[in-house]
Amino acid sequence: MPSIYLSPSTQEFNPYIIGGNEEYYMNLIADAMEPYLYATGIEFTRNTPQMTAASSIAQSNMGNYDLHLALHSNAVAPGSPTRRGSEVYYYPTSVWGRRAAEIIANNLKLIYPLPDMVRAVPTTSIGEVRRTKAPAVLIEFAYHDNYADATWIRDNINAIAENVVISLADYFGIPFRVPQ
Repeated sequence: MPSIYLSPSTQEFNPYIIGGNEEYYMNLIADAMEPYLYATGIEFTRNTPQMTAASSIAQSNMGNYDLHLALHSNAVAPGSPTRRGSEVYYYPTSVWGRRAAEIIANNLKLIYPLPDMVRAVPTTSIGEVRRTKAPAVLIEFAYHDNYADATWIRDNINAIAENVVISLADYFGIPFRVPQ
């Protein structure tokens, strides 16, 4: 049975333009993923909102996971032009991380309103893809400082959760199952 470390953002200080924050919405997505993970047969360990990125990485590295999956939303620097899009980050030399990122990005294109703005991106600067023992991806679902993107996240929690678990099933080569 495949096993993942599920790491929704612990960044409550990143406010959404529509109210709420990154930690709140990413935990809603993780909550919505759980029934799909159980039904599909993917075991998981999940961080808690009280943790940090560093403690999430440490907990992930103490286990034996097939994938580390971090859930985030993005923002631009204050005063910068507004942006939209979904980015799925992976470590450049991780074959499995890249494979997972590409599957997730391709499936997100099916539900994100601007599919041409969804992409898999290599990075060496994000700790949750650089410092984890397991292959890792960090999904930036959309920009929480963009009204249309923040609204899309809020209005599509379940669709996003289902889509990500469909991607995980594809990655692990197992059938996706809808919860009963």
